[in-house]
Parts: sequence; structure tokens; C-alpha cells
Amino acid sequence: MSVLSAPAARIEPLGDSALRIVLGDTLDPVVNRRVCALADRIAVALAAGRLPGVTDVLPAFSVVGVHYRADAIPTDGNESPFAALLRLLSPLLPEREGLSIGATDRLIEIPVCYGGEFGPDLEETSAACGMTPDELIALHLNPSEEQRVYMIGFAPGNPYVGRLDPALAIPRRATPRTHMPMGTVCIANRQTVVYPVAAPGGWHMIGRTPLRLFDPARAEPCMLRPGDRIRFKAIDPDSFARAMEAA
Repeated sequence: MSVLSAPAARIEPLGDSALRIVLGDTLDPVVNRRVCALADRIAVALAAGRLPGVTDVLPAFSVVGVHYRADAIPTDGNESPFAALLRLLSPLLPEREGLSIGATDRLIEIPVCYGGEFGPDLEETSAACGMTPDELIALHLNPSEEQRVYMIGFAPGNPYVGRLDPALAIPRRATPRTHMPMGTVCIANRQTVVYPVAAPGGWHMIGRTPLRLFDPARAEPCMLRPGDRIRFKAIDPDSFARAMEAA
């Protein structure tokens, strides 16, 4: 085990049934590791019955969201449910002590068939980045930084993976598409997303994976979790077709 020291957290209300614990304001792997560690700590306290009224804990890029039922939080009669929840969360916050984290996170390999019908934006995107399609693929497969799932959001099981090489810091498309096939691998803003279901989207389509990242029939519907390390692997169309048949 190792310990991540952290500055004081900032807690902000989100309406009358949620709050967020802010640990930073940048896309930073150290901040995100603190976020995941704090979310795990809160989840353990919730499972142990020490956070009555809390209904969900959601780690994001640099904040932890906590949802709750105000009418289920015990108060001392002189405090609001929000104040009572702050009192219950206070011993868990990082200003009290460092956040213990595991030595390693899970490493997940995601096969990707790049370009062509699987990634129709590859050539346009690589040109916008001032490189060839092969060079873009090489940077995606061998990034300058370790790739991790910063958060799950937008759609069930949809991972935000980063950070990519600065050369791939391309913004999202000016005009979003109305349809992205399930498994589409897209990039924008030094990040990768993988669409777990068919959906609209404004990121640049560079490939597709045969993996099913979200399946409500599985015991754990989301294949990926915040904090997972990601490795992309190039596959050809025949391998993609065989993987889809075997799924």
C-alpha cells in the first residue's frame, strides 16, 4: 500500500439531494487517483452502514459525487440534512490524513480495428493533427503517458480514458454525429472514449472494438471501472469479425 497526501477538499452542494467533493480542477492522474481512493473509502463506509441516507457514490475526473435522501439522514435537530451529512463524511476526507491506495490498478486490454468503415474519421483526424494515419495509430497504441479510466459517464459503461499525447489534443467535431455504432473508439481533448451502446456523439471516430463494455445481464454490467489502466491493441478486420461472432 502507498499513501497519497492531498490538499483540503472543497465540498459543494448540488441541489438538495447531492453534493460534490472537489479535489482538483485539472485532468491529472494524481488527482484522479485521490478521487478513486476517496470514492472507495466512502463506498466502504456506506456498505458498513455508517452513511445513512447516502444512495450513490460517483467518482469523476477530479471530484467525488455523493447522492443522498435528505429525509433519511439523521440530524441533531439543529442542523440541516446537508450539514449532518458533512459531519458524517468529515472523518473520511483527505485533509484528515493521506489516502491509502492499492499498489496496482487493473490492466485491461482493448482490441481496436482502426480506420476504414470502423474509423471513418481517421484520415481527416490525422491530417488535422499534422500526421499520417499510421502515425496517429502509433501514438494511440503507444502514448506518452499511462492510459487510465478517469471516469465512467455520458452513457452506461462509457469510459473517459486519458491522457493522450499532446499531439492528439484535437477538439471535438464542430457538428456531432447522430449515430455512433456500439464499440466505436473516438478521440478528442487528449482523451479516448469507447461507445458502449449506439448513441449520438461529437468525438472523432478512429476505430472500433468488438468488446461489449456494457451488458445489463452481467453480474457487473460495466466492464471498466474508474482507475483501470488501459492498453489498446490493433487488430485487423478478420480478427474483429471473429471476435464479434464469438461474443
